[in-house]
Amino acid sequence: MEKKEQVTTNATETILESISDGVFTVNHKWRITSFNRAAEEITGIPRKEAIGRYCWEVFRSNMCEEDCALKRTMKVGKSFVSTSTYIINSHKQQIPISVSTSLLKNEAGEVLGGVETFRDNSVVEELRRELSGSFRLGDMVSRSKLMQRIFALLPQIAESYSTVLIEGETGTGKEVLARAIHNLSLRKESPFIAINCGALPDTLLESELFGYKAGAFTNATADKPGYFHAASGGTILFDELGETSPAFQVKLLRVIEEKEYQPLGSVEKQKADVRIITATNRNLTLLVEQGSFRKDLFYRINIVRVQLPALRDRKEDIPLLIERFIAKMNRVRGKVITGIDDQGLELLMQHDYPGNIRELENIIEHAFVLCSQGQISVQHLPAHLELRPTPVKKDCQSIQSAVESTEAEIIFAALKNNGFNRVAAAKELGIHKSTLFRKIKKFQINLPEVDGRSTLLQRNVE
Repeated sequence: MEKKEQVTTNATETILESISDGVFTVNHKWRITSFNRAAEEITGIPRKEAIGRYCWEVFRSNMCEEDCALKRTMKVGKSFVSTSTYIINSHKQQIPISVSTSLLKNEAGEVLGGVETFRDNSVVEELRRELSGSFRLGDMVSRSKLMQRIFALLPQIAESYSTVLIEGETGTGKEVLARAIHNLSLRKESPFIAINCGALPDTLLESELFGYKAGAFTNATADKPGYFHAASGGTILFDELGETSPAFQVKLLRVIEEKEYQPLGSVEKQKADVRIITATNRNLTLLVEQGSFRKDLFYRINIVRVQLPALRDRKEDIPLLIERFIAKMNRVRGKVITGIDDQGLELLMQHDYPGNIRELENIIEHAFVLCSQGQISVQHLPAHLELRPTPVKKDCQSIQSAVESTEAEIIFAALKNNGFNRVAAAKELGIHKSTLFRKIKKFQINLPEVDGRSTLLQRNVE
């Protein structure tokens, strides 16, 4: 009997040493009790160094810090399959892995600890990056042709020193685009500072930008450098520039033209070695015509103009963005949400997103509150989102199609008015019955199966 058990044990060890998945076991004190060959290769840590140590000391995974799959298994007695995470190997490299966990039991059914298998997904992730590379630029992802044109121009825009004007609705990602321009430029090693001009009054905005000297105003007890000083050599984004007053616009124009600024209370000017990017959700051309935005400043900031499309105009990006937000919130919340089901995706594809990308991110964050694991579904999404029946598309792109659509409606109304009697309807319309039959076929007008002539005869008798 002992010999048979020894053969079984040896066979199990041989199998564990032969498979390409890493396998390790822990006891109730979270000490590693076994560590196979593949685990050594993936982690770069020899078995003799791993056995006896705490598992988190060996793997240094993001999952170890917040939501350990093995810990959940030990707590609830339930296995978890294909949980995605990463570990830090002995060379301090981040290795993407998929994890499966289960309880470790003896023949009597007693729980001895836990067992975890993990697979190196580096090749899979590399292929994923290659496939999605054309859809990604910095922190932006898109399959949209509109965005692809912007992606293509961005390296050239980044290489120049010209001011850039980014236009787009609230939530379209103007700051993300500005940051991408900065990160592609020669200034990428220097600071990037974003300022929301609409959130600060003129007086405070001026002191924050240019800084001030001690005694410049009440409570100014010491010198304070401004954002222009802090961003020296880098980039400043003026977001919502359309909300500023003409008085401030004059001061900003002077900085752009002279490449110098003057701190409040100072008699000396300082060099403004920054690249300026501006962004707005308002129509600056219209503001210029109305006189609320200075024309000379508009011409100075409008050297390179980028128009970001609304999310409703690039709905093919919604699945990409959902995947990105889920991955981000999995890291932040320590959850393992695997995606969104078909009905949930259909619901999100139908929405028009007045709040654009920011609204979509908020919707996914809402779903994370209600969904603890697995896939996001309709019940996890905000209640104001309703699944609408897909509307029938009408081709109204030309005068001819509009005329045909109206003609079909008139024919159907005449048919209905005459109890769907074709001859009577043709007479009312003033056309030959053969012409009516041809148009019914052309416009694919669906008619009831009742005999229109008998209906009309019955109506006349009554």
